[in-house]
Amino acid sequence: MKYFGTDGFRGRANGALTSIHAFRVGRFLGRYYSRGKRARIAIGKDTRLSSYTFEYALAAGATASGADVYLLHVTTTPSVSYVVRTEGMDCGVMISASHNLFADNGIKLFGGDGEKLGEDVLCEVEEYLDGGTLPLATGADIGRTVDFVAGRNRYLAYLLSLPKTSLRGLRVGLDCANGSAWVLAKTVFDALGAQVYLLGAAPNGTNINAGCGSTDPAALIELVRLHSLDVGFAFDGDADRCICVDERGGVVDGDGILYLCAREMQETGELGTGGVVTTIVSNLALARRLERAGIVCHTTQVGDRYVAEEMARTGAMLGGEPSGHIVFRKVANTGDGILTALRVAEIVLKRKSPLSCLLRGYTPFPQRRRNVPCANAAQLLENEGVRRAIARAENVAGGRVVVRPSGTEPVLRILAEGTDEGAASEAVTLIERAVLSAKEAL
Repeated sequence: MKYFGTDGFRGRANGALTSIHAFRVGRFLGRYYSRGKRARIAIGKDTRLSSYTFEYALAAGATASGADVYLLHVTTTPSVSYVVRTEGMDCGVMISASHNLFADNGIKLFGGDGEKLGEDVLCEVEEYLDGGTLPLATGADIGRTVDFVAGRNRYLAYLLSLPKTSLRGLRVGLDCANGSAWVLAKTVFDALGAQVYLLGAAPNGTNINAGCGSTDPAALIELVRLHSLDVGFAFDGDADRCICVDERGGVVDGDGILYLCAREMQETGELGTGGVVTTIVSNLALARRLERAGIVCHTTQVGDRYVAEEMARTGAMLGGEPSGHIVFRKVANTGDGILTALRVAEIVLKRKSPLSCLLRGYTPFPQRRRNVPCANAAQLLENEGVRRAIARAENVAGGRVVVRPSGTEPVLRILAEGTDEGAASEAVTLIERAVLSAKEAL
């Protein structure tokens, strides 16, 4: 697709993604969902500076097409999904570039079921963005905006209703990435009785994900060690991801979280027979370990939208990605970082065991990752030199290699999983050199 990747329309604010784009997306959604009725559209945003521009541009476009817009203000991506699904909205929009730094922004779209919009509708959006025309609403048909912070509060109450026990006695570190979770996460854990130590909770419009959050947990590791905390949780800018830090300061990625939750859900009977959905970049040790425990693993493309689709197809109740997008299908339709943190915290308390001990049965294979900035990643993958380097790298790694264009950033993502760290590093370097050489030749 031209504009929408694996997680929405994303780019440099007022560069690749402009307020005109946002206005036209709003125009399309307002018209598309107002056929024979007045559509209701929920809009949420994260804390980055440009989110205000895109919020009002989207609202202006949607109301100009005859829809009523319900503004959730600063909130999380999963809260938009929840509000759309439970309040009978026609669709939802989240303004966020997720884990990217503040200069980028994005537009994520949800259907009335709280699921990410399918490619059929996204293709229609793109056609309109490329020059389509739509009539404007007039007179009493023009839409209005509604302050709907109540929707965000209902989502908060929903989160509080999910844990089966209090979290009293648990010492927790929360890194909110100076993003959407900066108020919600602490409110939830405070209300459940945990003793909370906070990071990344002072957003100023430009510091989202900067030296903090799920992609940079170093500060959280230090906090956990300094205060001898039981566990730490790092979210990304829109809080649909969660990465954990155990009591020793060890990082537990989405694969580790899936292992922990799958085994727990298997024991309680919540997992059912649908197995677990992982992605092509999940550690192979996860699938092998779960399958030894009698749990089937299904593999799909990278992106929580694809994970959710595969879960619906297979009946799986749990799925996710190494990045920390974890979907608990019984209670949510998309990745939810705060929900994931609650689930892990409950398991730690229930088992009366440190997180590091609960993960003893899972030892991931060594992996190395590298991102190569490029605007033409797909073209580079067709380069003969790059293709030969990938083939050689697979032999060097002694495991597997995954090279793919990012669906959220203009980069080529390289992953090598090998017999040891040295082999994985050598394989990644071999591919990176070939890609850089191919870039220079273009």
